[in-house]
Amino acid sequence: MQTAFGARSDTGRARGNNEDSFALAPELNLFVLSDGMGGLAAGEVASKLTSETVIAHCREAAVNPSLPLNGEELDGMSAHSNRLASAIRTANRVVYAAAQGSEKKRGMGATVVAVWFVDEVRVSIAHVGDSRIYGLRGADFVQLTEDHSFVAEQVRRGMMTKHEAENSNMQSVLLRALGVEPQVQVDVSEKDLLEGDTLLLCSDGLTRELSNAQISATLAEIEDPQEAAERLIEMANEAGGGDNITAVVVRYVPKPRGAFRRIGKWFKGSENR
Repeated sequence: MQTAFGARSDTGRARGNNEDSFALAPELNLFVLSDGMGGLAAGEVASKLTSETVIAHCREAAVNPSLPLNGEELDGMSAHSNRLASAIRTANRVVYAAAQGSEKKRGMGATVVAVWFVDEVRVSIAHVGDSRIYGLRGADFVQLTEDHSFVAEQVRRGMMTKHEAENSNMQSVLLRALGVEPQVQVDVSEKDLLEGDTLLLCSDGLTRELSNAQISATLAEIEDPQEAAERLIEMANEAGGGDNITAVVVRYVPKPRGAFRRIGKWFKGSENR
């Protein structure tokens, strides 16, 4: 299969350092983004460890398919999905060990979102925290991940409206993150894939500044993924740039001969949490 991709990360206009990180393995069609937390250099360390460990673990498994999984195998999920979950669990251990080994890094952690194209019909999606993955298919723009945050949980329980959540001073409170505990629960799902689909991985520095309508319009209007990622960063900075901002845009490129398969919306597919 063929993908086109672009990525950019920016400090924003309010922060002195960038705690976001991304790592790409185009030879595997694997894309990872992480947002660190912990202050000073600790957040930068956590996010870089996370993104690089996920990529390294999957690359090692590509060379050695018998590499043991970190954690239990997920029933009903593909080998790619199980390996991706294993990679994130491995990253959690790496970040946790680094945090415990240094007083200055104690308490650091990170979010992670990752997509791995299984084949020409499926994509594996995994995440922990409140960084997000969106899917654009024609006019259908959908958030494919659920935030592991206090306000998102309040919305899901009907105890807070989306508007209240967007304006809450509790937005940064996470219920789940890498490196905080020795083990972490990873949300994994598999989605049907259609030629021409676009996936966006982003940190909350983007989604706090731009609406879904602004993001989807930009992705639809700008064909080149790198130009789209850069424009999204520019727009978020123009809107205030209150946090670090990172965007990874991946398009499943239509084949010249390809007839579009007729399948349902983004949420069709198997899920495992």
